[in-house]
Amino acid sequence: MFKQSLIVLALAATLAACGASKEAGSDATVVAATQPTLHYPTARTVEQVDDFHGTKVSDPYRWMENLDDPELQPWIAAENQLVADFISDVPNREQLKTRMTALWDYERFGTPEVHGGKYFFSRNDGLQNQSPVYVQDTLDGEPRLLIDPNTLSADGTIALSESAVSPDGKLYAYSLSDGGSDWRTIKVRNVETGKDLDDEIRWAKFTNIAWTQDSGGIFYSRFDAPEGEDPLKAVNKNQKLFLHTIGKPQADDTLVYERPDQPDWGFSATVSDDGAYLIINGSQGTDVRNRVFYKDLAKADGKVVALIEDLVAAYDFVGNDGSVLYFLSDDGAERNRLLAIDTAHPGKDHWQTVIAENDALLLQVSHVHGQFIANYLRDARSEVKMFDAAGKELRSIALPGLGTANGFEGAVEDNETFFAFGSWAVPDSVYRLDATTGETTLFKAPSVKFDVNAYETTQVFYPSKDGTKVPMFITAKKGFVRDGNNPTILYGYGGFNIAVTPKFSPAIIQWLDMGGVYAVANLRGGSEYGRPWHEAGMKTNKQNVFDDFAAGAEYLIADKVTQPAKLAISGRSNGGLLVGATLLQRPELFGAALPAVGVLDMLRFREFTIGWAWESDYGTVKDATEFKAIHAYSPLHNIKPGAKYPPTLVTTAERDDRVFPAHSFKFAAAMQAANPGGNPALIRIETRAGHGAGKPTTKIIEEYADIYAFLAKTLHIEIR
Repeated sequence: MFKQSLIVLALAATLAACGASKEAGSDATVVAATQPTLHYPTARTVEQVDDFHGTKVSDPYRWMENLDDPELQPWIAAENQLVADFISDVPNREQLKTRMTALWDYERFGTPEVHGGKYFFSRNDGLQNQSPVYVQDTLDGEPRLLIDPNTLSADGTIALSESAVSPDGKLYAYSLSDGGSDWRTIKVRNVETGKDLDDEIRWAKFTNIAWTQDSGGIFYSRFDAPEGEDPLKAVNKNQKLFLHTIGKPQADDTLVYERPDQPDWGFSATVSDDGAYLIINGSQGTDVRNRVFYKDLAKADGKVVALIEDLVAAYDFVGNDGSVLYFLSDDGAERNRLLAIDTAHPGKDHWQTVIAENDALLLQVSHVHGQFIANYLRDARSEVKMFDAAGKELRSIALPGLGTANGFEGAVEDNETFFAFGSWAVPDSVYRLDATTGETTLFKAPSVKFDVNAYETTQVFYPSKDGTKVPMFITAKKGFVRDGNNPTILYGYGGFNIAVTPKFSPAIIQWLDMGGVYAVANLRGGSEYGRPWHEAGMKTNKQNVFDDFAAGAEYLIADKVTQPAKLAISGRSNGGLLVGATLLQRPELFGAALPAVGVLDMLRFREFTIGWAWESDYGTVKDATEFKAIHAYSPLHNIKPGAKYPPTLVTTAERDDRVFPAHSFKFAAAMQAANPGGNPALIRIETRAGHGAGKPTTKIIEEYADIYAFLAKTLHIEIR
């Protein structure tokens, strides 16, 4: 909850479960199979041609990149109205929203962290737009409200983002995102009084918050304030690491580290539990590899020292024992190992392996009670083990089933930690882990308005185009029949070394109660099987990801789970690229496509906000070979006039400063122009929202209600 990594800089794999619901007791209605003739809003074109290594590429909708263009807002309004008109005649549409609201209305909890003997956790009563944070003085004490972000804006669009509690448990530092933007404002609250101090830090972005051991200051990362450009569009370079002293103005903050000679480098800070070291993670874009620097905090004039300068592997700081620093790393271990590096003898020939690589991916290691808690992924599902300080395995932690465990935060002296466990159709329950015995006990469990035992998840493995076996989770009501008629959503991501693991959403239950099937393919490009799995889906290998996705669809059809007319594909962000590319390459496989906040103009992603950072995964158009591979699949540039594409609903948000919304604007306009009399190609554009994080509950429900109505109409689904 409180410790954040710079994975936020990447295209985060946000779950996008979509479908239609069944309202108990209502009459069955079949949506008519005919689609109305659509009259798309006019989108002017311009004469814009770019030259890439001798290849001329037209960009007729370049004007849409200017959010202040006077024609853009009328176009957005007209497109949103077109979506509203298209779904307005879907029978029982209001019941969809009513049922979904009921499913979302359940109490849920974040994973607690312990600081200064106090327990801090988030709790949502069900339909709150944002989750308030509570604190309690003992494990079984009465929780009291610390901060309610719902009071910060009338529409719930100001959200809590990064946060950290001071070591003494007296101060709570937190950042706010306004309307979904990645820009942050950091504030500090007194835990006892619940009042904010005067401290305010602006222009923080892609940052975490790290307290000094004496609770007197915080380390954070920021960029210079954009000048003369829209902050939601301006390119972000030259990140700097600062120390803010509590009680002083931001102007007095101390610059800890910067590299003006390396504008693409980013920095995040961690303070060791004993307060002796400041560990600086040196990132370069979204490359999973990083550099490591450190500073001896006991020395007033201590300099930042380079521990690992070469960009050769990933090193994630876990903890320390005196001068020995522990790192989770893929250096010499494709599926990761735990390393010990002594700052007194930092040479690589002195490094020691504490936990060796094995056949499962070592995803996370925590240093609690002088022991190591290792969270593994085996075929994209969690396994957890405990090791002693020397790396000897002590025990396995029993988990409730096939799903995802996350959390396990804590300090080296703590006797307990907490974790959450859930799956596709099972919401997270929170457990306490006694670090002295390995015993787990239930801390908080949600009470939901459906029978979690009515559903089942199975895992299958299917061959991709080149024979690679790809895992896929299939979730449905128990006893569903493979007759080829099940409405099915196939979700995927496939990129940035991000694993897609079981994660609950009320929207999935909505779909399953309709009699639908929810399938999730673990495509190459993710981290499910370590570095080789990731590299097999990056840069010039990116086509493998689209092949994996299409092969997943072919498996579902061949296994009679569904048929093309009943199959929708869904993905967000990098997954939006996945959907866009695959629907163009294999349109015959799908009955609907839902590319959300997608990277759809692959030739210009580097021109906006943090897009340049993604070249570590996508490659760069500056390189002729990589340009050729990118151009071959870039969704915007592979739309064929007159081609029969499946009904498509693009979704984006005006304040998305992760994937600039012009990606979606241009793609939708081009799809509409390519076949104005064909299947619908619509775009829904949210206002006062960004890439997805922090979106208010009301907006989430409204968006899904529209998506479900679109699927009901295009897949011809019975709504009851």
